[in-house]
Amino acid sequence: MKIIASDYDGTLNHGGIDDTKRNAIKRWRKAGNLFGIVSGRGAADLLEIPKRNNFEYDFLLACNGAVIINQNGEVMAESRCSSDLAKPLTEFLFSLGCRWVTVQTAFKCVINRSDEDCPDDEYRLETMPEIPYFNQINTALPDYEAAERVTGAVREKFGEVLNPLQNGTCIDIVSADMNKAKGLYKFLELIGAKYDDLITVGDNINDTHMIAEFRSYAMENAVQSIKDIADYETAGITELIKKELEA
Repeated sequence: MKIIASDYDGTLNHGGIDDTKRNAIKRWRKAGNLFGIVSGRGAADLLEIPKRNNFEYDFLLACNGAVIINQNGEVMAESRCSSDLAKPLTEFLFSLGCRWVTVQTAFKCVINRSDEDCPDDEYRLETMPEIPYFNQINTALPDYEAAERVTGAVREKFGEVLNPLQNGTCIDIVSADMNKAKGLYKFLELIGAKYDDLITVGDNINDTHMIAEFRSYAMENAVQSIKDIADYETAGITELIKKELEA
């Protein structure tokens, strides 16, 4: 048995998900292998992706590995950050120019900066609801350089307890001991699979740990730092699956 753990944005969803990709995933699973997504997206968003795109999966790792979900949509394990960090982190991100943050827990809430128009289903800092914990807080900046600057500032201020992961112009902030590789190690432990069973594929900076830790593919459209550490390059999931099935 082999296991493919694919990033979503820019990787599985590079140019959309068409019948060619759906059929490749189907062949992969029919051959007795497992297929799953490892994404910076929150659990609620990630669960909708296979439904919306009409393909089956064996596992999902949301919030950069912090939430592990089985094929029935049930949470198998999760990494939680203290609720005490949510408001100070949000305030700090706003002070650095971020216009919104999304707090990912069992539910998702969006916090708008106080000088922004606030839709009815979102919150301002002063109306931020009580949360028992969070799996991830994420935000986005106007450009790559701004995201890089804010990522560094968060690491400097909160690095002992939180791990900011840049993903293009987005920033995903999880617990200090969490990243996609850590989440995948936990998943392998939960299902009793071996390290050598796993194949990872990604394209951006938040994929770094899993690309470095496991046998890996970088997308041809990947940032150079991912290409530098991956074992192979690929045009996409269809090509990767064809190669692995023929190996």
